[in-house]
Amino acid sequence: MTATLRLFLVDDEPLALSRLQDLLAECRPNYPHEVVGTAQTGTEAVEKLVQHPADLVLTDINMPGMNGLELARHLGRLHHRPAVVFCTAHDEFAVQAFEVHALDYLLKPIRIERLAAALARAREMPHANHDTLAALSTSARRYFSVAERGRVRLVPVDAVLYLKAELKYVTLKTREAEFLLEESLTQLETEFGERFLRIHRNCLVAREKLLGFERDHDEGEGHWVAVLDGCADKLPVSRRQAHVVREFRRAG
Repeated sequence: MTATLRLFLVDDEPLALSRLQDLLAECRPNYPHEVVGTAQTGTEAVEKLVQHPADLVLTDINMPGMNGLELARHLGRLHHRPAVVFCTAHDEFAVQAFEVHALDYLLKPIRIERLAAALARAREMPHANHDTLAALSTSARRYFSVAERGRVRLVPVDAVLYLKAELKYVTLKTREAEFLLEESLTQLETEFGERFLRIHRNCLVAREKLLGFERDHDEGEGHWVAVLDGCADKLPVSRRQAHVVREFRRAG
């Protein structure tokens, strides 16, 4: 860590942010630090942290949209990966956080002694690694984080048409664009199995965007392809996954 800790604060309640800043000001003589930014949502935090790198992020957990646990996962995509301290009024995530070696877990109302101890620990510990942050949430994300021209772009899971493995990357396709993910298709299927359907060993399609299947005879022997709302791409169904066509037709 740097001699002066760079802190970033995240909470959807302005009064909670203000109180945390007041407590930090009391700690500053013994634990030099600079608050480089604040945010009231997880998505805002990711966007700001690209421009304002921090050593330590202090974040609430229960926030609308992206909660603090998911935010921690996306922080692992940043070039400068900060450590994370959770600040929350609820204790149900405490065991989960400590099992994956979160830096600290502070219950609101935060006591200045506990905050000082977290700052002291932050000065001694290296940055959190991505594997630890990825394990912080057992629930599926609401966003994919994509590295793009020196920044992190958040793509809503709801906007994805399909995920297709190609070489060592996974192509994420939306109506407007394509992005590359450095994640395995198998891991994505495990996390998003209720939202995406495997039609091929290298392809998952969004169940909500699936209109049906049709025969494609372009290569002689006909085979099934998936038809997705808003997608012109032909996505072949492998023979091993042909049962999804039958199951779809029965459900219809």
